[in-house]
Amino acid sequence: MTIGIAPGADRFHCWIPPGVYRPQTDTGLLRGALHRERITARTEVLDLGTGSGALAVEASRLGARVTAVDISWRALATAWCNGLLNGQVVKVRHGDLAAAVPGRRFDLVVTNPPYVPAPGDGPPRGLARAWDAGWDGRLLIDRICAAAPTVLRPAGTLLMVHSHLSGVEESLARLRSGGLSAEVVERTRLPFGPVLRSRVGWLRERGLVAGRTNEELVVIRAEHT
Repeated sequence: MTIGIAPGADRFHCWIPPGVYRPQTDTGLLRGALHRERITARTEVLDLGTGSGALAVEASRLGARVTAVDISWRALATAWCNGLLNGQVVKVRHGDLAAAVPGRRFDLVVTNPPYVPAPGDGPPRGLARAWDAGWDGRLLIDRICAAAPTVLRPAGTLLMVHSHLSGVEESLARLRSGGLSAEVVERTRLPFGPVLRSRVGWLRERGLVAGRTNEELVVIRAEHT
């Protein structure tokens, strides 16, 4: 299978088995931000929650040395295989976010974490782990914000994508409280997909949706000041 993850992008040759998140608009948005970073052969990149490996492969194409992390063994196998399919070397590490690379620091961290608010108290299961992120959508986002200052090198940068439904200002505030400068560098709006359409009533009850059912996706860029 061959897909494009952004308008005008090079094609990403990919194998995506059942249970692995398929690159979508959020992936393409983050890819655009990735291309605006200064990446050389000495740049070490960490892809947190790599999924299909699309972003890890793209960073490797740009010349970086890439480590891809996921808690799903299936996702890691997919990312590794997609590296080979695209002629790129991607190191994979199994584990829970930055705990998979203890003590290491990186020049650039890219992450497309789960960010969709979900009803219920139980942890997400199956493929839903790729998008469901607890009652407020911040199940992993808060942990990433807390870990960013310690996993980035002194001049390092974080690129993180998520939805306006999961609290953009909250993420900016948490990153700044950790000593990073943080701003939104990419935005796009799109109609609700199947997951959000299925829970519009619940989102309206919580005051997260009013009127048109569009979602704004953003990329936050944060770096040490």
